[in-house]
Amino acid sequence: MARWEINFVLERRDVPLFQQITSAVTADIQRGRLRPGDQLPGTRTLARALGVQRQTVVAAFDELVAEGWIVSQRARGAFVSTDLPDPKPRRFTSRESPASLADRTGFELLAAPQPELPLEVPRGSLLFAPSRPDVRLAPAKVLARTIRRVMNTRSESLLSYGPPEGHPRLRRAVAEMLASTRGLVAGPSNICITRGSQMALSLLAKSLLRPGDFVAVEQLGYRSAWEAFRQAGAKLIGMPVDADGLQVDVLDRTLRRHPIRAVYVTPHHQFPTTVTMSAGRRLKLLDLARARRIAIIEDDYDYEFHYDGRPVLPLASADRFGVVAYVGTFSKVLAPALRIGYVAAPTPLIERIAAHRSHLDSQGDQVLEYAVSQLLEEGEIQRHIRRVRREYRARRDTLVEELNERLGNILTFDVPAGGIALWVRANDGLNVDKWASAARQHGAIVVTAAAFTFNGRTAPYMRLGFASLNSQELRDGVRRLAAACPSGP
Repeated sequence: MARWEINFVLERRDVPLFQQITSAVTADIQRGRLRPGDQLPGTRTLARALGVQRQTVVAAFDELVAEGWIVSQRARGAFVSTDLPDPKPRRFTSRESPASLADRTGFELLAAPQPELPLEVPRGSLLFAPSRPDVRLAPAKVLARTIRRVMNTRSESLLSYGPPEGHPRLRRAVAEMLASTRGLVAGPSNICITRGSQMALSLLAKSLLRPGDFVAVEQLGYRSAWEAFRQAGAKLIGMPVDADGLQVDVLDRTLRRHPIRAVYVTPHHQFPTTVTMSAGRRLKLLDLARARRIAIIEDDYDYEFHYDGRPVLPLASADRFGVVAYVGTFSKVLAPALRIGYVAAPTPLIERIAAHRSHLDSQGDQVLEYAVSQLLEEGEIQRHIRRVRREYRARRDTLVEELNERLGNILTFDVPAGGIALWVRANDGLNVDKWASAARQHGAIVVTAAAFTFNGRTAPYMRLGFASLNSQELRDGVRRLAAACPSGP
């Protein structure tokens, strides 16, 4: 083995001395002057040769060991590693400087889908979020403790591949939850777990719709659901909504002109108006779907948050003909970052959803799914829902009180029995979009009716979410909203 000759000189410059030694040794290994298995001089010998403190060489050797260039053997010294780090990739052009990603493409792009509401919140501003929960109330400690327990006991199986329908334990727990709280008679084969309700809607669109199919949707309604249907090639037909929910008679008349394939509804707390579909219309919609063989996509995004009286059971609980696909989510209950939603539907549809899921996302987060199944079985999620429900009811009442006090002569609204927002109407002649723009300058961000229409056409309404703001923030937000009102409070 040839003796390694030191052929570099340290410079007293900005780069630390130990890093200069590290770079020099690495360069000689890459050039082949030092080969795998070659022994390096001892730290004292190299320090004397370079005129530095021994500790400087020790620091350089520690860095080389950490990067995998050398190995240190007790009582023997340091050697070039026989398992060197992967080399940097070789450039395939002679360009001296690397190319950077351009700020434009070299090819044509398709039109971008309509984004969800752009809700960037400047520091210090208060957002009346139309459908966001308060992450400060999330059961973070309980969830973290459960995930640690799961990883300590079942990490090997949960870190492997899983079924696209979701972990069997969570599917069973969801089926039992739906049976006990929503009157749905469902088994695990009727459940597919998804990464949030938006994925559930996209998978339903892929499973139910062909390009050119017509889908009836509530107008006003949920834009992200519309986009899921559009991406499947569907054509949307808006259905009017009144105090009793979607107007089923209008849907019936429309079916005589268009072969509608599916209808999308939010009957419990209609988004964005918060109204509840009446019992008569629910039964009429189910009968119409059975007679015309159309699918009902029921999005029950906030069923857990009902404050006054008994909540109305979902359409799916009365479905005897297999026409309803029921969509729910834990993201509103726990936290938006915890993407767990689900579809409850007839088994043949669940099988098709799972097949599409296997090509899109393969599977969900098995660790999180298993943890949530344990939280359901142990009653932790149910206890959390009860705590949050009390808090959200208090926040709803605070917002109602503040609006009546400060803006009662300008805004009118019905107090919703549930949900996480108010749907408020401004006096005739008051431009709510200009008001919203002025309110942003005062640090209050609100979403107007234009965000819930096909064409962005304005209407004198706003959806004021109360769940993500505490009582004091709601009071401050209403005060800012009142200060920005064009006609004055």
